[in-house]
Amino acid sequence: MKRLAFIGLLLATVLFGAAIARGEISANRGLLVRFDGGFAPRSLPRDRAVPVKVRLSTSIRTTDGSRPPQLRRLSFGVNRYGRITTRGLPSCRPRLLESTDSRRALERCRGALVGRGKFTANVDFADADPFPAHGRMLAFNGRVRGKPAILLHIHGSAPAEITVVLNFKIRHPKRGKFGTVLTTRIPKLASDLGYVTKVSLEFDRRYRYRGKRYSFLSARCAAPAGFPGAIFSFTRGTFNFAGDRNVVATLTRDCSVRQ
Repeated sequence: MKRLAFIGLLLATVLFGAAIARGEISANRGLLVRFDGGFAPRSLPRDRAVPVKVRLSTSIRTTDGSRPPQLRRLSFGVNRYGRITTRGLPSCRPRLLESTDSRRALERCRGALVGRGKFTANVDFADADPFPAHGRMLAFNGRVRGKPAILLHIHGSAPAEITVVLNFKIRHPKRGKFGTVLTTRIPKLASDLGYVTKVSLEFDRRYRYRGKRYSFLSARCAAPAGFPGAIFSFTRGTFNFAGDRNVVATLTRDCSVRQ
């Protein structure tokens, strides 16, 4: 009987996990934000953290096709059973990334690189359809005013060359599901003529320090004893737009226990 219950629980975890693996779509007064992401591997130890690769993506649009408001503030909460490690990892400073393209940013701070991504934005011109702009994003381990941060270097070259460096502050709440919270403020894009429509970013940095191996991101599967896996709040995205329009989306994911 216990064996049947165990198998039933395992099947429920797998099937429910497949159902929740899609992105979260949240709305506020005609504004739609699709928030998606995941991690690999999904099979993790119960009692110790191991390296993981994390991907996040966001797209923004409106229900009537009109221009969405400017994104002003962005925050990500990471589940308490995931952690960021920067011991021995080189760090970069914002001034080294300002007014640089992606190639120069890597020349100056390659040792601090922790992630890569892409973005798409629209730039409005008078009496013309919005012009799509594309660019690269590079994430670096950094320090801002003596405190740890993630520096997101954003560079696009069409229709005009632009570089933006976002400083994600890192804090660790003592309570709640999310043990690490990353927050940044977003400057006006192209004198408020532009607006972001899609962002994708992947973190996957492993390194050696004093003969030991480390990973920028690591996690464990915190399933109760006797359970083959767990379903949990993986990350929460909070999007604050101009006009006091806020959208919150939480991604629920599952993991399985490995020895």
